[in-house]
Amino acid sequence: MSEERSKPESHEPTQATAAPSRIDRRGFFRGAAALTVGGLTAANAFAQPAPRTAPQPAAPAPGAARAAAEAELEELTRKARRWLPRDPADWVRARTGVDHNVVIVGGGQSGLSIAYQLRRKGVGRVEVVDQAAPGKAGIWRTIARMHQLRTPKTMAGPELGNPALSFRAWYETLNGEAAFDALDRIPRLAWADYLDWFQQVTGTTVRYGTRLVEIEPQGDVLRLHLEANGARRVETTRKLVLANGYAGAGGPNVPQFLRALPASVWTHTTGAIPFETMEGRVVGIVGAGSNAFDAAAVALESGAGEVHLFNRRSAIELQGGPPPAQPAAPPAAPLDRGYGNWLELSYELPDVVRWRNFLLGERRIASVPFDSLERAMAFDNFHIHLNASLSDLALAGNGRVNGRAGGRRFRFDHLIAATGYRIDLSAQPEIAGVHEHIALWRDRYRPSAGEENEAGALHPYLGPAFEFLPREGSGAEFLRNIHCFNLAGALSFGIPVGDIPSVVDQPRLVEAIARDLYVAGVDIGAHERFINAPLPVPISAPYDRAVATRGREVA
Repeated sequence: MSEERSKPESHEPTQATAAPSRIDRRGFFRGAAALTVGGLTAANAFAQPAPRTAPQPAAPAPGAARAAAEAELEELTRKARRWLPRDPADWVRARTGVDHNVVIVGGGQSGLSIAYQLRRKGVGRVEVVDQAAPGKAGIWRTIARMHQLRTPKTMAGPELGNPALSFRAWYETLNGEAAFDALDRIPRLAWADYLDWFQQVTGTTVRYGTRLVEIEPQGDVLRLHLEANGARRVETTRKLVLANGYAGAGGPNVPQFLRALPASVWTHTTGAIPFETMEGRVVGIVGAGSNAFDAAAVALESGAGEVHLFNRRSAIELQGGPPPAQPAAPPAAPLDRGYGNWLELSYELPDVVRWRNFLLGERRIASVPFDSLERAMAFDNFHIHLNASLSDLALAGNGRVNGRAGGRRFRFDHLIAATGYRIDLSAQPEIAGVHEHIALWRDRYRPSAGEENEAGALHPYLGPAFEFLPREGSGAEFLRNIHCFNLAGALSFGIPVGDIPSVVDQPRLVEAIARDLYVAGVDIGAHERFINAPLPVPISAPYDRAVATRGREVA
């Protein structure tokens, strides 16, 4: 049995109960009666029975049709390269003894896009490194488990306004306009394939299997200790961009009650999960966000006997789904979001507004796309427990985990933590040697009484180009050459930095890097000599014969 009450009771996987579930005006899923042991019924939530998996894109055209589509893609690739203006020459003044102008850590969507933009600015000697193997950079083929992206299919990506490089151009070339129009959102694996094509067409090279181990300052230059194939080497750079995703600023957020258990009985959604071992097993999931439902669905699709999802709150907020019974009242929005391009301007807000926006985000219930809920709801052995926090977890003699939640006892074969990420630079290995000099929000901003937040206090207080700022009195000015384009920038910039929407803030990063390199390379003496040099004698030969001479009359 996976659950035990005070009275003996059988707990075999059951059919969905008839208790109605409800979706309220704001898209919250409610109905504790339906979300207990008997399973989660979809009687009122779905007009049709839920499919066992979310809708997938049309299969690739077979045979000759597929070959023709690939030929068209080759033609699009050729045209995209032809339409791109020639890359400007590298104008950055070389510096003796420095290997690179810029090193970007992370070869996923952010790293590829930033590298491309720097090259378009004429910044040469840009190196991109990623510890993953080729084809595994980023999350899309590894730890992302959704069928579709969370963002709209028309949202700008790394192409930054160049339609020839867009996902839409790539997808329609392979599948046709009707296929794109039929998409709800972008399929995850299609996005991964598109990023491969974007890297190919832009000619961005990535050194895979290369990990940044340590950052060592040397004046205003950074010595990077890199490891590849078990060997270490040191390379120098003038600028460093950390585009290493959500896990690049502290790692997964693991509750202490899970840390106390052996690592063999639990995993976090940020890493590999042994779904292949879960057939017939009882799986518990801690958390109720999108990643929790995606992990639940994969476990169920892998044959898990039961999956129990524990939500400490009383509701689940859904994105999309069936229309509400009555029009929803407009939600109260933060004051800064009245402007359509607020993503680009959030950094400019006063500290107090940015801090309060962060607090709003922390208090808000994490929303779940309707198709993610639908995917898990297709299984009768999926159970959601509201107002339920796991406690008293202990390893039993048979290797299972005993625990309690909502006044009931449970036994699990495996636990999955879908508890997000933490921001703690001291826990990030490559930053460990310099983190004590980095200004945090607790160093620059003192919230009002009642607005304190320990997690927010640990966020770095970033400059306008995502650069680390030195703590007052530290003298660590080299930190301004490290640009943190990952989740650690969420509080300073008001968005999950590294997500697709954050691409709108990349130009400010690229502009600042180019500006800093330009200013640092200016030879003031050469400029003064040029400005003060005698003016050259004008050469009039090309127009002498047209110059009117005295005494000639004009008819």
